[in-house]
Amino acid sequence: MADIIIAFPKLDDAKNLRKLLVRNGYDVNMVCDSGAQIVSAVNSLDGGIVISGYKFSDMHYSEINDYLPKGFAMLLLASPAKLADCDLDGIVSLAMPFKVQDLLNTLEMMMVQYNRWKKKQKKKPKVRSENDRKVITAAKELLMERNQMTEDEAHHYIQKLSMDSGNNIVETAEMILELNGKEWEF
Repeated sequence: MADIIIAFPKLDDAKNLRKLLVRNGYDVNMVCDSGAQIVSAVNSLDGGIVISGYKFSDMHYSEINDYLPKGFAMLLLASPAKLADCDLDGIVSLAMPFKVQDLLNTLEMMMVQYNRWKKKQKKKPKVRSENDRKVITAAKELLMERNQMTEDEAHHYIQKLSMDSGNNIVETAEMILELNGKEWEF
């Protein structure tokens, strides 16, 4: 489940909203009353939802949204008049006063989106640095030269060795190069 941060200029409003969400099965990680607290909180978490008011003593909702790292979405709660003046590109909004069921449905929709995003992130292959790719390539070339392996065979060998040893593939490639006395600093 996504981390939830509730932020309103009046701390009592944020606490009341937290009670409402907790009663309905949501875990709320933090309650804030300033933009700085929100920014600090999101930088210590992996992703989630910030339920935010329109304006704080130190920041505007749009500034806070600009500071949100990848993996965070904002649910802006404000009056219809304020929402009409907002640039809501990439921000989910709900006019106040709202029906509890509307809030819960909106939050559930955002949770589904977050879970899809999180699932996609797990499936993305890790991007390797140029140096890491060079180390792996050098280890494969060494295996191909010394053991008459094809590139696929060398790659699969390094992968299997990596899994068997519990090391990542770059560490395994470095080990192969070190054991064979090859210079691998790139």
